[in-house]
Amino acid sequence: MLYNLIKNILPHFRFEGQYESVSECVSGNVNNTYRLVYLDGAREKHYVLQRVNSYVFREPRQVMRNIALVTDHLRAAMERRGEPTEGRVLQLIPTTTGDVLYEDGQGGFWRAYNFIENATAYDTVDSPALMREVGRGFGAFQRLLSDFPADRLFASIPNFHHTTKRFYAFVHSVDEDAAGRVREVENEIEFLFDRRKMMGSIVRLLDRGELPLRVTHNDTKSNNVMVDNKTGKAVCVIDLDTVMPGSALYDYGDAVRFGASTAAEDEPDTSKIALDMEKTRAFTMGFVEETNGFLTQKEIELLPLGIKVLTCELAMRFLKDYIDGDVYFKVNSPKHNLIRARAQMALLEDVEKKEDALNAMIRDMID
Repeated sequence: MLYNLIKNILPHFRFEGQYESVSECVSGNVNNTYRLVYLDGAREKHYVLQRVNSYVFREPRQVMRNIALVTDHLRAAMERRGEPTEGRVLQLIPTTTGDVLYEDGQGGFWRAYNFIENATAYDTVDSPALMREVGRGFGAFQRLLSDFPADRLFASIPNFHHTTKRFYAFVHSVDEDAAGRVREVENEIEFLFDRRKMMGSIVRLLDRGELPLRVTHNDTKSNNVMVDNKTGKAVCVIDLDTVMPGSALYDYGDAVRFGASTAAEDEPDTSKIALDMEKTRAFTMGFVEETNGFLTQKEIELLPLGIKVLTCELAMRFLKDYIDGDVYFKVNSPKHNLIRARAQMALLEDVEKKEDALNAMIRDMID
């Protein structure tokens, strides 16, 4: 029974009203998430309770510090603009001691938020209109945090998008050949070696100061933007565990990589995999509408580079894990990681073919 898992946790948070029920949210794949219903008189109040995965996030208190800093800044920025904040920014529920994180007797870490009412997070986006709203949601997130000093944030996953260091780790895995699989993936290895310079380009631009360091979400899947059920407008960005310093190109590139692909990340038939230009244009329109005016000219011009780098990075991460013996990503078959890697490589090849069209699309939007 779910209640038995959490009954000793609930009294440690300042929930309003009396506990009524709990249900598990199964869409996430990192933290354990529960939706709570409380009754405050005749009114239902809904909350989200999460057990933080401290294996993935080794410093949960630092992660929560990031989230508190970012949500406070978002709320203040909205208020300065005269914008409503309820349901538009995550609200941490304090513990009875005034903290934002509770550690149980077994070393588990728990947190709670308000539940974003009357809104939906979409795992897949079928319409360009919805894709544009996802772009607006992540673009607004960047805009509201544009004056936040990114270097104040803790790197919750160190070197997450540092593709140069990731490439060195990949080379090490190839040399080690822990699972004896290198011989069967020589073509895939060569594919990544041929693109190593491109893959490290954003890191180099950041290091040289040619791209500014910004607050980035780093998990810009469509299901991390809540969309209002009535208006169809993006209202709130969620899942802030990976908010870190980075480049706007990371958030843009990963969102397009995930949302505008014509097939799933583990589609075995690579002939089905391509970049949907209609969805890409829709996302870009929403993103640029919100970010044009504070992103630099160079950032906007280089947005298509973000798609290439993030797609190649993920292909490399999948292939590295296959070579290592499937030790990081969950797999449902012996070749699952290899299938994923090949799917991302196929997508990258199509992005490369459409690079001129992508650059022309950006020029059209900023001229």
